[in-house]
Amino acid sequence: MTPPRRCSPLDAEHRFLGAKLVEFGGWDMPVSYPTGTLAEHHACRTGAALFDVSHLGTVRVTGPGAFDALQQAFTNDLSRIAPGRAQYTHLLDPNDASVLDDLIVWWVSDDSFDVMPNASNTGSVRAALGTAQGVMVDDVTSTRVVLALQGPTAREVLRSVSPEAAEVGRFRVGRASLAGVDVVVAGTGYTGEDGVELAVPAHEGVTVWRALTAAGAQPAGLGARDTLRLEAGLPLHGHELGPGITSDDAGLSWVVRPDKGQFQGRDALLASRLVGGRPRLHGIVTDGRQPPRDGSTVLDDRGAVLGRVSSGNFSPELGHGIALAFLTTPNGHVLEPGTVVKVDVRGRLLAGAVSATPFLRRDSAQR
Repeated sequence: MTPPRRCSPLDAEHRFLGAKLVEFGGWDMPVSYPTGTLAEHHACRTGAALFDVSHLGTVRVTGPGAFDALQQAFTNDLSRIAPGRAQYTHLLDPNDASVLDDLIVWWVSDDSFDVMPNASNTGSVRAALGTAQGVMVDDVTSTRVVLALQGPTAREVLRSVSPEAAEVGRFRVGRASLAGVDVVVAGTGYTGEDGVELAVPAHEGVTVWRALTAAGAQPAGLGARDTLRLEAGLPLHGHELGPGITSDDAGLSWVVRPDKGQFQGRDALLASRLVGGRPRLHGIVTDGRQPPRDGSTVLDDRGAVLGRVSSGNFSPELGHGIALAFLTTPNGHVLEPGTVVKVDVRGRLLAGAVSATPFLRRDSAQR
């Protein structure tokens, strides 16, 4: 039997605002509001947009053994940061080094970490952290709302309701009071713009949401979140990360620190580096407004198959199609930007070229 979909604590607020709700990772979440995805995308690029991302998990890891448990589970090296910081990292399959999840670790205080997995992977992440002595691992997803305030004026909006929250820098973590509510603030996001993510007690979510929208943030849904992250060249689990895809394949080798010692999937990843001819992630731009779609075949200028699109859409800011695609070349090298390609979208060939990512460059781009 299919389990019932979960709802954000803000579900009634979204419905009141006229949001269109869709299933995502087992949750009913807003894909857009009556303003529409293009307007919400534009609001994030020019002002401040507010996203409910409560479908992300929160696994709280505490105790004197918490640091070691995280080091042994994830690819990145926590010793490179400190309490009050956040870090992007991966959880690998121990057998083939596929990326089981990409996530953010918020190092809230000395022995307390909030691990933020993708919607459907919370259980896998919790299991990977095990039951080591001196470690408490708790799924606290249902106890909080997570809001992402993003855009070039996001901090200006935030400052008007909580000056202390607005001072939390990029990939920093802090505590603040916002509209009389105690929140945890992290300088992270998924849009390519500056901004923060806020962990808010579930019963206070509406209060904080309304305070931020009253201050000028525009509600935005998953549709805009996807076009924004694609313009920023950011991976989406299930597309650029997942079964059969290693961190290296996705161009994210920097997330892996084998020199820190053993972690889940380390040996499998090092073995995969000895195998040539693996598909590598590339950016592609196409001519015209028709978007390249997920699963479309990518061909070289002679018609030979190079690979397939993993994510594709129309770029509202650039005015043409963009895509991420896993491509294989005869020599195993990454294709240079400008290399001519064609994308077969249901029998229609779109002219295109390999592109560097992010497609849209911002000084404040972040993950």
